[in-house]
Parts: sequence; C-alpha cells; structure tokens
Amino acid sequence: MTFQTRHIKTESQPTMASARRPLNALLLGALALGAPLIVTGCGNLNKDKMSTSAVSDDYRSRHPIMLSEVEHTLDVPVASGDRALTVGVQDSIAGFAADYLAASKGTIQVQLPHGSPNSGAANAVRKQIRTVLTTRGVAPNQIIETSYNAGNTGATAPVRLSYVAITAMTNPCGEWPEDLQDNTYSNRNYHNFGCATQSNLAAQIANPMDLVTPRAAAPIDAARRSTVIGLYRKGSDTATD
Repeated sequence: MTFQTRHIKTESQPTMASARRPLNALLLGALALGAPLIVTGCGNLNKDKMSTSAVSDDYRSRHPIMLSEVEHTLDVPVASGDRALTVGVQDSIAGFAADYLAASKGTIQVQLPHGSPNSGAANAVRKQIRTVLTTRGVAPNQIIETSYNAGNTGATAPVRLSYVAITAMTNPCGEWPEDLQDNTYSNRNYHNFGCATQSNLAAQIANPMDLVTPRAAAPIDAARRSTVIGLYRKGSDTATD
C-alpha cells in the first residue's frame, strides 16, 4: 500500500506580541505629544508664582522702624522785653528735662541767640533755664551753654535746648517717587502707604532697646503671691477687687 504525503498550507495566525505593537506605538505618540504640554503648564505655573512673589507689597519693608541717633530740640520763645520765664514755658522745659533723663546720658546744649533784638532778654532768662533743668535732675556739668548767629531769624529768635539720643524712627514720610496711576491696574499699594502708621508706632516706643532684646523679668510680689495661694486653697476667687 502506497501512502502519499499531502502538504497542507496553513496561514500564520497573528500572535499577541505582534498585536500589541501598534497599540504601544499609539501610546508612545500620545505621550510624546502630551509631555511638552504638561511641562509647559508647570513652567507657566512656576513662572507666575515667581513673578507674583517678587513684588514686595509690605509697607513694613518699605518703611522699617530703625534705631538712629536723633537730635531732640526745644525752642523756647523769648520776647524782647522778657526778664523771666512764664509758668507754661517752665513746664515745657521741665518736660524736656524728663525726656532727656529717660533717653540720654549725654549733655544738654543751651544755645542763646546772638545778634538779634531779643539777645539781651535771652541772656536774662539763661540762669532761670539752667535752674529749671537742675531742679528736674539734670546735673550742672551736663549743661553746656553756647550761642548761634540769629541775624536772619528776626526779633523772636528762640533759645534752643537740644540733646542727642538713640531713638526709634522710620524713614521720612511724604515721598512720592512714582505716579499713583501706575498702581491702578497692578493691585499694589503706593510707596507712601503705611509710612505714617510706622512713624506713629515708632514715636510710641519709650525704650528703643525693646526692639533689640526683651527686658529682664521684674521681681514677683511675694505678699500678693501668698494671698493668692491662700485664696486658691480655700476655693475662693483669686481675682483682685
């Protein structure tokens, strides 16, 4: 018996690996197109954030409170016919002396006008000014008398008292370096904004060193502490009347 070999031609079926190739190509293409958009979006976000934070809009940065050496002055008006200080003027000098004792350990200068019509009257009240200062606690060796040329100040040239002390202050207010219309659409406050507030806050600081370091703690009231502890043990109210 003769057997014949029969050749059967079969068509190759697609495999899973070959089917995935077009899908992978599509995904890679989508990622290639989407990646620049994502990077661009992140870049714009960071750029906007940097641009916004780069604009300083804090008035405390523009007008900082600083400690500076400042000359404090008091002009005492003296008429040509005066031979003594009024009560009001003496009170003003006494207040100036109190401020000096609290802020400075230097000298007080008493500057008398020279060459003015009231120079004789100013010289007449000179001793009384010194008496008011020493009565309020200023040491006599801390008072220095000088004179200044008052030729252009008229008949009412004052007697000027002055001393130098470390004082809390800010930069001068009232400066307008730019037009207000430039800030209309930028949503920023103007340059002079907050200057008056900072200046008034600096003027209220009695001890400028409070801006540098805190003060030492004051001693406790032992009698009051004993009273409060006793009331607390009894279950009573510890508040003051």
